[in-house]
Amino acid sequence: MRKLRIVVTVDPYIPVPPLMYGGIERVVEFVVNGLAERGHTVTLYAHPESQCKVELVPYGVPPHFSKWARAQELCQLGSKLVRTLRHVDAILSWGRLAALLPALPNRRVAKVQRYCRDFVPWRSVRIATALAGSSIVFAGASSSVYRNRPNGDRYGRWVAVHDGVVVSRYTYVPEVPTDAPLVFLGRLERIKGVHNAIEIAKRSGRRLLIAGNKVTTGPDGAYFDEAIAPHLDGDQIRYIGPVDDTAKNELLGNCIALLMPIEWEEPFGIVMAEAMACGTPVIAFDRGSVPEVVRDGINGFRCEGIESAVASVSKLNRIDREAVRADCEARFSSEVITNTYESLIIEITR
Repeated sequence: MRKLRIVVTVDPYIPVPPLMYGGIERVVEFVVNGLAERGHTVTLYAHPESQCKVELVPYGVPPHFSKWARAQELCQLGSKLVRTLRHVDAILSWGRLAALLPALPNRRVAKVQRYCRDFVPWRSVRIATALAGSSIVFAGASSSVYRNRPNGDRYGRWVAVHDGVVVSRYTYVPEVPTDAPLVFLGRLERIKGVHNAIEIAKRSGRRLLIAGNKVTTGPDGAYFDEAIAPHLDGDQIRYIGPVDDTAKNELLGNCIALLMPIEWEEPFGIVMAEAMACGTPVIAFDRGSVPEVVRDGINGFRCEGIESAVASVSKLNRIDREAVRADCEARFSSEVITNTYESLIIEITR
């Protein structure tokens, strides 16, 4: 198999891998390391504190979030790409499409632009497709990302490449006590549905452990105090704060199910794959990527709302935790996801 020179880019906000929160950066880590282990020459453009087994080209303008800082970051990345295009076969971008502008007309270089959000800038996609032609492919974290794709070839070729996990980092737990708690793990904001998780736990008579980062600014700045804190009793409903990888492994492995009662079209909830790697089933609202991830009755249950989620809690004894782990290995392991990216890049470079 031909060995390629691949550039991987990611926004420079969080190191690769992240210390705490940072799902995208976890995926980037195993993909760049996996491609390198397959013999490809990989260069990562990312946060200066990133630590992967490949060459790092650092960039970024902290604190990143002003228009001026982001414009500078685009210029930094774009100028670095221009200087290396003659020595590159492919670019795998987890960052902004605008940063690829200098590379788009060069159709010798294969380009994969990743989208992990529920919003796609279709005008920009159309322009990029016009410039790059078949040398660019757009990869959604699930097909829900591009469900609103306009008709016609002008908006490029799209494929779904799911996120995943390094399965070996998660301890498979074949059995948990019948009174094991439910768990919610994620950012504590309204669209994630923490209030729904609380209602599901109360109505099913189950304990609920809530873990994740509080949102303290913006429209959801008061969400924790108003919608979560009044229900915390230290017994049935508990908040345990943010968790690192060790605590996350223990938390997900020793619960009876992960609750993901989302109120938005979430492109991919990596926490679902993390739970499944432990053998833990997922009870999720049937939105976003959930129909592609949760196989009803196999690795969890897809639900239309709180009532069906409560009913699903009573059916958890039907789920084989070994089958949950096996399904995760087959569909969401780092090896499977890296193979998919490698195959896609090789296909475009032919």
